[in-house]
Formats: sequence, structure tokens, C-alpha cells
Amino acid sequence: MSAVPKVSIGERPIVLRTRGVRHGPITRLVSPSDIGNLIKPFVFLDLFDIATASSPNFGWHPHSGIATLTVLHAGAIEYQETTGAKGVLPAGGVEWMRAGGGVWHTGAALQHAKGFQLWIALPEELENAPCQSNYLSPAEVPAEMPARVILGSHGSAKSSIPAPASMNYLDVRLSAGEQWTYLPPADHEIAWIAVSEGTLRTPEPIGEGELAVFEESNNAISVQADTASRFVLGSSAKHPHELVLGRYSVHTTRAALMAGESEIQRIGHQLAAAGLLR
Repeated sequence: MSAVPKVSIGERPIVLRTRGVRHGPITRLVSPSDIGNLIKPFVFLDLFDIATASSPNFGWHPHSGIATLTVLHAGAIEYQETTGAKGVLPAGGVEWMRAGGGVWHTGAALQHAKGFQLWIALPEELENAPCQSNYLSPAEVPAEMPARVILGSHGSAKSSIPAPASMNYLDVRLSAGEQWTYLPPADHEIAWIAVSEGTLRTPEPIGEGELAVFEESNNAISVQADTASRFVLGSSAKHPHELVLGRYSVHTTRAALMAGESEIQRIGHQLAAAGLLR
């Protein structure tokens, strides 16, 4: 039997890294006005570590043109949407809310909550479509170990979330010393990693709380964990449009943004009439 070749580390160099800007228990690693332009359709990423005693009051707030995606590593989060969806997201659970043409939602940490929230810029055909939500329990998230497949597919695992095509989002855990290589689909030229626990090498180190963006190509990404580590990895085809920004919205054109903001305003009037907005 032939020997298994050793995995070479670092086929794809890092072109940008950041530790973001911290606002209390939330670290903003990506915004649509900065790194989001480089790694679109991934336009926003928060790493959160929220204790219930200091949980910020997010309150009701709107979105359009994007999908929000929460991967909860620990704790529990209560959620509610103007679509009528409401419940509690447990540790290991996943929230996908395709805001489309406009929706409002609110949430709060019920237990010490840790994880990532990502925004994805939607393609033209979905940016003003009806809102759609998917909430997955830990058991409903498929895995191709050591990766849980949040969006898209990897190996034999495929997510049930109806995300736009040509997009993968993985939640990966490695033990100390473990190596793993990700082979992206041929059209996935965008790729990045954000680390929530531990330290990786690619071969450059990527530390806890850090986001690293790889050069645009479809080359493999190989990592090795120096310590027990957890991270998320996103890869995709590049979003072909300029980002047109509202306060809570991202669209492909000014007209699409105005349509989304009009629907947001309509729903907001309903919430105000119900006494839910201050």
C-alpha cells in the first residue's frame, strides 16, 4: 500500500487580514463599505460574545436586499420576525432570513451567546423577492467532518437552506495539530476565514478573533490548527454588482434600494401602530 502524501500547507496566500472594530460584546469584522466590497456577496460579518447581563437591546430593525445568517456556537437567542416567525435558536443552531424586499426582526440573548452573524448580498432576482426564513436545529445541519455545511455543499453534505447558487459557508472545528484542506468549486474565486477559537496556520498564523481574506483564485486552502480551533470559511463566485447601501440594506441598484426602503417603511408604520416601535 502506498504512503499517504503529506498535505502541503498554504496553497493560497492571504491578501488582507483584520481584527475588526469592537463594540462591547460585538466585533465587526466586515462592513459593506469596506471589506464587504472585496469579498462580496459576503458583505458583513460580526463575531459576537454576548452575556445576558450585558446583552444589547437590538429592538425591531429592518433589512432588505440581503440575507442574514446566524451561526450560534454557544448559548441561546430568542428571535421574532414580522413574517410571524418566532422562537429560540439553540446552541449549534442556524438562522437564515432572506430579507428580500423588506422585513423587520428583533432578538435577544437568553443565555451567554457566542457565534457569527453574516450578511449576504442577494442577486437581482432575489433582492426584492418575498422574505423567506429557515431555522435549523443542530441535528438538521449536515456535516462532512470536520466541517458543518451551513450553506451550499461540501463533499457528500448539502445544506437544506435555499441560498443563492455558487456559495459555500462552513463551520469547522479542528483539534490541535489537525490538518484540513478545502477544495473550492471551480467558480469560487472569493474565499475567507474567520477564527472564533484557537490559532490556525495557512502557513501564516490566523489568530482568535481574526479574519483573513485569500487571493482571488480557485486554488485549495490548507490549514493546520496549532491549538484546538473553530472557524468559519466562506467561498463563492464573485457578486457582479456594485453595492448600493441603505442603513440596514444592500442592493444592486438605487431603484431596488428605494423599493426595499418603501416596503420597510410600510411595515414600520404597522409596527408603530401596534406600539412596538419607540
